[in-house]
Amino acid sequence: MAFDERVVNGMRVLAAIVDAGSFVRAGEALEMSQSGVSRAIAKLEARLNIRLFDRTTRKVSLTDEGRRFYAQIGPLLAGLEEAVASAGEGAVAVRGRLRINVEPLLARLLLGPKLGGFLKRYPELDLDVVARDQLGDMVGDDFDLAIRFGHPQSSSLIARKLLDTRVLTVATPAYLRRHGVPKKPSDLEGPEHTCIHFRNPATGKPYEWEFHRGGKTTIVNPRSQLTLNDAGTMESVLLAGYGLAQVIDLAVEPLLRSGAVTPVLTAWPDERFPLYAYYPSRYHPPAKTLAFLDFVATLVG
Repeated sequence: MAFDERVVNGMRVLAAIVDAGSFVRAGEALEMSQSGVSRAIAKLEARLNIRLFDRTTRKVSLTDEGRRFYAQIGPLLAGLEEAVASAGEGAVAVRGRLRINVEPLLARLLLGPKLGGFLKRYPELDLDVVARDQLGDMVGDDFDLAIRFGHPQSSSLIARKLLDTRVLTVATPAYLRRHGVPKKPSDLEGPEHTCIHFRNPATGKPYEWEFHRGGKTTIVNPRSQLTLNDAGTMESVLLAGYGLAQVIDLAVEPLLRSGAVTPVLTAWPDERFPLYAYYPSRYHPPAKTLAFLDFVATLVG
């Protein structure tokens, strides 16, 4: 016998009749007409090649074959109902495993100090945070969610912007005393200045040095002997006074407050760098994903 939706529907109707004690009350429970209930049972009986019920004008009772069949399918139907209920709870309950791909910088600066509080709020959640430079194959690598800096590449993933952060050009006060403060972007192309390039993980090439003001963009090509791909190394080289760097303000906010680095070319204040969340589908994201997105939004808002 082929197992299809008609068999499943017939078993559901069978269970409703047993529970309700009549075809009429089963139809009311299932929001079906009495004739619809009768047709579903007739089709199931035809598929099984047995009679399921003995029916009189006063009473409906299972036949011996029907009783044996119901005894076998009862636990299965209960298991299906439990599975459906459990899956539905996943849409509203924050629990289970959540595997996230995040930028190392974001993991270190923002997530790390606050993750403990988030997990205390959701004791049934198991969080697996993987900090790495590239998005990679999110679905193939079994990630539920990714949070990355930069503009979205063409992809089947759903991208949700979380924020735009400022891009700053900074150096240490000691470097600026030795080499002077650049007055315009083209000054960075002169021999008196040393710049630190940072590699774009999506393209493998260094980010361009852009300066935005009033809707206009100026791009310069400063010489550099050094290209990095790690924010921690960039910070240590920068603090050693080696040169100038373009960084996002989230990364250097403590250094700016302490005076360890100084922003330059502040007359070009309009460049922004976005932070995006990625997930596989826009339909019915589970509660655990939505809870983590809300958590990140409170950190960067």
